[in-house]
Amino acid sequence: MTKKTCRLISLIIGFSMCASTIAYATDIPTVSPFPGSAQETQAAAGPGAAVSGQADQSTDSKKETADSTVASTLSVPQISSEGAVLMDADTGTLLYSKNSETRYYPASITKLMTALLVAERTNLSDTVTFSKTATTNLEAGAVTLNMTEGDKLTVEQSLYGLMLKSANDVANGLAEHVSGSVSSFAQLMNAKAKELGCTNTNFVNPNGLNNSNHYTTPHDMALIAKAAFQNSVVRNVCSTVSYQIPATKKAGARTVTMGHKMINSSDSRYYPGVVGGKTGYTSAAGNTLVTYAEKNGTRLIVVIMKSKSTHYDDTKALLDYGFALKGSGSSVKASASSGWVQSGEQWFYYREDGTMACNYWVKTNEKWYYLGSDGVMLKDTVTPDGYRLDKSGVWIS
Repeated sequence: MTKKTCRLISLIIGFSMCASTIAYATDIPTVSPFPGSAQETQAAAGPGAAVSGQADQSTDSKKETADSTVASTLSVPQISSEGAVLMDADTGTLLYSKNSETRYYPASITKLMTALLVAERTNLSDTVTFSKTATTNLEAGAVTLNMTEGDKLTVEQSLYGLMLKSANDVANGLAEHVSGSVSSFAQLMNAKAKELGCTNTNFVNPNGLNNSNHYTTPHDMALIAKAAFQNSVVRNVCSTVSYQIPATKKAGARTVTMGHKMINSSDSRYYPGVVGGKTGYTSAAGNTLVTYAEKNGTRLIVVIMKSKSTHYDDTKALLDYGFALKGSGSSVKASASSGWVQSGEQWFYYREDGTMACNYWVKTNEKWYYLGSDGVMLKDTVTPDGYRLDKSGVWIS
């Protein structure tokens, strides 16, 4: 009787253990997270899987193994602005990103999209007749050319007023000239943004004045800038330092000058190689800046968003870094742009094509590390896909 009782108790305990194991397995992944393991077919559930909706490299969710731990001598710049992107203007590859998919108010860099659509849909000699709505539908303090109802400029003259003076009344006038109304033009802007591959952009006006529904991301803005600077009309206008606007009803002939300081050789912020760009500022957007530069066959685009007066310093740092990374005007070789890069106490990882890994797992010497949304290797935290990292950044398996 005693033996039977013991056997019964043993069976009950064994059954209980099996049941608890099954319940536990439904909560905790039991697959191995490492490539090449016996359970490789389910490895996507472990570290190395892409984070939905976040990866700057969203088209490539595969894990990457780094066999080399030799750090490059090239330092990744420390950017103070909240959002930033450095893009290869030829390929669209992001060479640096910080909060690249985060929505920000663009302010007047919006006008790059306005100029692009105007250049594509009008002739430079066309006449723009300004309406009362175009010249009065503005917020207090908005920059204007002091246009009034009935004033006329050519499209070419208007484009210089738009991009050099950043005149908001001119933006409205051009929008009405193309589409009949600002709202209809905004629909064109959004359709064009989607055509260019923008995924998180919505425009409601042609000038970038404050509106909670008017936003874009650094990455999307770089895509818009890439298309804009491929257009010869936009590129020529944006690379002009000064231009004379003819007299209108309320103002005599006047000279407008480019607001982007890195284009003007007499300015202390001048940067050799900068071809053109656009500035922006509102109280909500902070400083925004788009810059297009060429040097030794390398073409770069820098987008800065939500800056507190560091937009020029951040742009210079990214241009220096980008040209060095691409092997132009620098002793740093392009071959040094892949693998691990240390900047101060922070680590970054660059792929063979020179792109910085973001929201990404990398395996080095049989240890897994995670690169966050700004490319910095995370330490002593939990990754977005739920894995714990130790103080050295290694995944705690």
